[in-house]
Amino acid sequence: MEARFTVRQVSSLGPDIHRIVIDAPRVARHARPGQFVIVRPTSDGERIPLTVCETDPASGTITLVVQGVGRSTDDLLSLGEHDHVADVLGPLGLPTEVDRFGPCAIVAGGVGAAIALPVARAWKEAGNAIVGILGARSASHLILVDELMATCDEVHLMTEDGSTGGAGLVTDALVTVLQEQSIARVFVVGPIAMMRAVADLTRSAGVPTVASLNPLMVDGTGMCGGCRVTIGGQTRFACVDGPEFDAHLVDFGALAMRNTAYRTFEACQRDLIKAAPHDETAS
Repeated sequence: MEARFTVRQVSSLGPDIHRIVIDAPRVARHARPGQFVIVRPTSDGERIPLTVCETDPASGTITLVVQGVGRSTDDLLSLGEHDHVADVLGPLGLPTEVDRFGPCAIVAGGVGAAIALPVARAWKEAGNAIVGILGARSASHLILVDELMATCDEVHLMTEDGSTGGAGLVTDALVTVLQEQSIARVFVVGPIAMMRAVADLTRSAGVPTVASLNPLMVDGTGMCGGCRVTIGGQTRFACVDGPEFDAHLVDFGALAMRNTAYRTFEACQRDLIKAAPHDETAS
């Protein structure tokens, strides 16, 4: 029988950021923290890699957090309750390593909070004390704050404009945490520059750090090679070898170059779509 990936709930988390709950029973049963799915909003649409933020095996649903950044994500965000997603493939990637490490810090920037939340929950359930550090441009861009506060032993909020929490970057809060506490392990996810800054900081402090990477990805099976990253001088594929890697071994410069390679083309295509005349007679 053909799978029906029905949208069950859509809610706004912030500017162009939505939480989407979708029927995907097999993924809900098998997905683990750190894994992701490939979503195709329409039958002729592009594939979008999205981390599974939450699962509910009892109801057979998964929760995704989506930020509108292009045509495909806009197509996904245009769906409403009871609409159908064409495809949901997964779970893909390797799950997060979960163990009793000792006190841990979870550092997330922007929509990276959706990736950090299941990791924080898993590490907490394993018996670790968790310090959460969540950053964004402004208060309106901070997401999943209540959920992280319910999970972590303490949470530090940072905004670049100072509209809530501390004014500054997540690294500012991490410096203080590392000075005041003994941290056994750090997890970081967010913009590449932010992850690189955190990795530089924890490297000098001698704290093992895991980064969840977000390279360009197409098929999610390692065949296209689009998600290749350089880890300790070796080529790896984020979709099958990751998406999490030792942050101290990641070549963040190469990752940044690959992720911006098509930025001009993508911007032009989005402008063309917006400028295209609307056919009022289209059904």
